[in-house]
Amino acid sequence: MSSDHAVRERYSAAAVAKQPELCCPVDYDKRYLDVIPQEIIERDYGCGDPSRHVQSGETVLDLGSGGGKICYIAAQVVGSTGRVIGVDCNDDMLQLAREHQPAIAKSLGYDNVEFRKGRIQDLQLNLERLEEYLRVEPIRTSNDWLRAEDYSHNLRETEPLVASNSVDVVVSNCVLNLVRMEDRLQLFREMYRVLNRGGRAVISDIVSDEDVPLRLQNDHSLWSGCISGAFREDKFLAAFENAGFYGIEVVQRQDEPWAIVEGIEFRSVTIRAYKGKEGPCLDRRQAVIYNGPWKAVVDDDGHTLYRGQRMAVCDKTYTIYTRSPYAESITPVPPRELIPVEQASKMTCLNDAVRSPQETKAGSSLPTVIPDGDCCSGDSCC
Repeated sequence: MSSDHAVRERYSAAAVAKQPELCCPVDYDKRYLDVIPQEIIERDYGCGDPSRHVQSGETVLDLGSGGGKICYIAAQVVGSTGRVIGVDCNDDMLQLAREHQPAIAKSLGYDNVEFRKGRIQDLQLNLERLEEYLRVEPIRTSNDWLRAEDYSHNLRETEPLVASNSVDVVVSNCVLNLVRMEDRLQLFREMYRVLNRGGRAVISDIVSDEDVPLRLQNDHSLWSGCISGAFREDKFLAAFENAGFYGIEVVQRQDEPWAIVEGIEFRSVTIRAYKGKEGPCLDRRQAVIYNGPWKAVVDDDGHTLYRGQRMAVCDKTYTIYTRSPYAESITPVPPRELIPVEQASKMTCLNDAVRSPQETKAGSSLPTVIPDGDCCSGDSCC
């Protein structure tokens, strides 16, 4: 029996009867639970609440949506102008999520949730569309298999399960650890692919403080129980970085371990990471000042920012720094006259250059300005 088969079997059973050992205690916002049937609440298996990081009007993709609890919470947060897509490959979980959808939509006054069948490491292949084909063209020979592969390839190209650059937020709740090791590089690439530029992934999952030995990884009970497939904590963060994400943060981390196996600690973390640093580096005379408290910091691209210094950055990096999660730590220093993009020259912004105030004021003729009276009199500026 493979780990994939063990996961499918265990979660099919968990869709029918509650298995409390599959989840960590999570404190969900109770105001969003009233419209969700108890059957879904009881058969939800997670270790965090990524829906807390969703905003009104957004398009949300939930990887491994299970019975739909996070989807139905997110549906209320994004509201009638937003949209929620749940992806799961387990038929029993999909049935549980879908059978309550009409009643929940009636309670909310709108229906903005859709559940799709697919594997979270392959968000291009619509498994229900493939099943429709196989009912008409069953596989009996190797030639049938090859034709089915061709059909699958065409489906990915022409009717992807989730289109590229179509989602504002990718969330997942204790599911990534169930994906086979050999599929995890593709998993992170797929998360990155479907996100809009400027979009983000918010992932709650189980991590370990040490490498999990192979003999524990081969224990299907531990794997399907969200334990032995756990990412090592630092490698989990590195997986986001390697996929091209930036601004990677640990937004929640469980203090005490949820489980301990042979001295290895397993706990829940929630990670937030952003997409959108692609593109050329163009010099438009912008600078940023890192406010502290550290003496210096290094970002995901290798820029070193020294506290209080006007660091020269390209237009792309300048724009990124004015958004979350950097904005609170950065003071942007725009030039007096912004160079048009079409006139901007290419820039090597990894040399940690300090931008002279004269450079940000270049091209301007500034009058002498001396304020009248005491700065601290009247409407005090002090």
